[in-house]
Amino acid sequence: MGAYILRRLLLVIPTLIGIMVVNFTLTQFVPGGPIEQVLAQIQGEGDVLRGITGGGDGGQAEEMAGGGGGDKYVGARGLPPEFIKELEVQFGFDKPPLERFLNMMWNYMRFDFGESYFRSISVVDLVIEKMPVSITLGLWSTLLAYAVSIPLGIRKAVKDGTSFDTWTSGAIIVGYAIPGFLFAVMLIVLFAGGSYWRIFPLRGLTSDNWEDLSLIGKVLDYFWHIALPVIASTISGFATLTLLTKNSFLDEINKQYVLTARAKGLTEGRVLYGHVFRNAMLIVIAGFPSLFLAVLFGGGLLIEIIFSLDGLGRMGYEAALQRDYPVVFGTLYAFGLMGLVIGIVSDLMYVFVDPRIDFERRVG
Repeated sequence: MGAYILRRLLLVIPTLIGIMVVNFTLTQFVPGGPIEQVLAQIQGEGDVLRGITGGGDGGQAEEMAGGGGGDKYVGARGLPPEFIKELEVQFGFDKPPLERFLNMMWNYMRFDFGESYFRSISVVDLVIEKMPVSITLGLWSTLLAYAVSIPLGIRKAVKDGTSFDTWTSGAIIVGYAIPGFLFAVMLIVLFAGGSYWRIFPLRGLTSDNWEDLSLIGKVLDYFWHIALPVIASTISGFATLTLLTKNSFLDEINKQYVLTARAKGLTEGRVLYGHVFRNAMLIVIAGFPSLFLAVLFGGGLLIEIIFSLDGLGRMGYEAALQRDYPVVFGTLYAFGLMGLVIGIVSDLMYVFVDPRIDFERRVG
């Protein structure tokens, strides 16, 4: 098993480099880079120039706008070439692309992700600032999906073909067909003061007086705020996981060892939970890390926007719009590395759940 893990870890390096090469190359052909973003805001935005160039005032901005030069950038008309050159040095675009990429990867290997172009904060600090929201959505949504889907999937497998199975399958299909963001809007309309009841708050993770609450009050306030966002982000994953659990149990129930256990006179509960459960839950439990990662980074943007939550999804979206490349590439590198490691953890989960699995023998 050690050799298998070592091989997987070594594969992480070329895979991660390939991800970064592809994305870095694509950005070279995308119009509207960070310099263009600054130039587009120069008109009447003296504060932007002060923040980028490290000094000056609104009058200096107007003087710059009266100069000449700048054919390289569409928005540089009327600006002196010296100012454009200063921006290029500020953002590191005075170097050729290959040199910039190699410097970036060298820094990332040391986990130095640099500083945001437009927020005056390091990428690491920015991610740490936004992480609690995304962890809240990812962790609780995954736990809720498992808590509902596993018992329901088992029940559907046991009652396969009955009216219970039919009606719950219909509900699951409806839940799967409804996009998470639309379900979020429905929850707001129904339970957050939209048109009917005002039971839950509309935005944020905590109340304004959270610091003044007792420990129990803080816990209750936290769950009160996250109830609707977590339910909304759980809906699609819950449907998939329920059907996966049901099909996995059905596949095991029809195997010979189950018929043998029943022939020996074992009760249905002993057969189901003593023999079938471990084998059937292998694929479900082992998929927990990857499902958590998918919920954490994959589906949070619209939920965060609807419930006014400032998390990683919203941060990545805004960084892409602003062409804030340190944030875009830094988070891409960190989350790509995390995803590859989670893949290895998922394999280890298979072995933990069922020690009979031997990846070493399968590879050999």
